[in-house]
Amino acid sequence: MDNSQNASYQAGQAKGQMQEKGSQMMDKASNAAQSAKESMQEAGQEAKAKVQGAADAVKNATGMNK
Repeated sequence: MDNSQNASYQAGQAKGQMQEKGSQMMDKASNAAQSAKESMQEAGQEAKAKVQGAADAVKNATGMNK
């Protein structure tokens, strides 16, 4: 392999490694976004349950739940 072929090979190797690193970074970002989405959904469900519980407590206290 002459110098130009070697340089071309090395450039191809570097390109492939950078593409893989980029792909890994995108996967990590996607996983972080999914985790954040799930956390927000859980927080929303918890908040909804607390509000429902408070509303039920008010209904029970005022006799509106009958």
